[in-house]
Amino acid sequence: MKTIYEKFNKSIIQTLPRVLFEGRIFTVTTASEADRAVEYLLQQTILGFDTETRPSFKRGVVHQVALLQVATEDTCFLFRLNHTGLTDSIVRLLEDTSITKVGLSLKDDIRLLRQRREFTTGTFIDLQDEVKEIGIADCSLQKLYANLLGGMICKRQQLTNWEADILTEAQKYYAATDAWACVRLHKEVEKLKSGKDYLLIKEPVNLEENT
Repeated sequence: MKTIYEKFNKSIIQTLPRVLFEGRIFTVTTASEADRAVEYLLQQTILGFDTETRPSFKRGVVHQVALLQVATEDTCFLFRLNHTGLTDSIVRLLEDTSITKVGLSLKDDIRLLRQRREFTTGTFIDLQDEVKEIGIADCSLQKLYANLLGGMICKRQQLTNWEADILTEAQKYYAATDAWACVRLHKEVEKLKSGKDYLLIKEPVNLEENT
C-alpha cells in the first residue's frame, strides 16, 4: 500500500533524488515548425502542459507568456511564443477536445495565453483539482512530485529570462521536466484512484522520522 500525505514537509524534498526529463526536446521557433509539432502531438492520447513567462522585477511591468511546453512521456516541444505568437496550429491544439492535456494551475496559463490570442479552451485536466480527490492539500508541482513519486524537481531556472535569444540547456530541461512531470503525476493519481490502494496521512511529515 502506498503512503501519501495531505501536506508535505518541503525540507524533505531536498533529500530526494533529483528528477530530470530524459527524452527528446525540440525547440519550436517558426510557424512551420509549430505546424509539424502540433501534427505529432495531435496523434497522442495525453499531453503534459505548462508555460513560462519572463519574470518582472519592476512594479507594473508584466511580460507576455514566452514559452509553451507540451510533452508526452518521451518527447517535449518548447514553443517559443515570443517568436511565433499563437499560430493557427497551436490554437488548434489548445482547442482540441480529443486529447487530454494535463497541467497545474491551468487558469493562470490559459489566461496568459489568451492575452496573446483568443481561443476556445479544449480538454484540460488541472492536477490541483485532481489530487484533491485523493485528499492532498499541498498542490505545488514540486511537492506533488515528491509526495506521489518520491523525486525532487529543481526550480532553480524558474526566474530566468524566458525571452532570451537562445534558451540555455538548463532552461530547456527545466521546462521539459515540468510538462512531462504532469503526465507522470496524472497517471499516478489515476492509478491510485482506481485501485484505492493508498494510505493518506493527514498531518505534516515528521522530518526526523524521514531522514
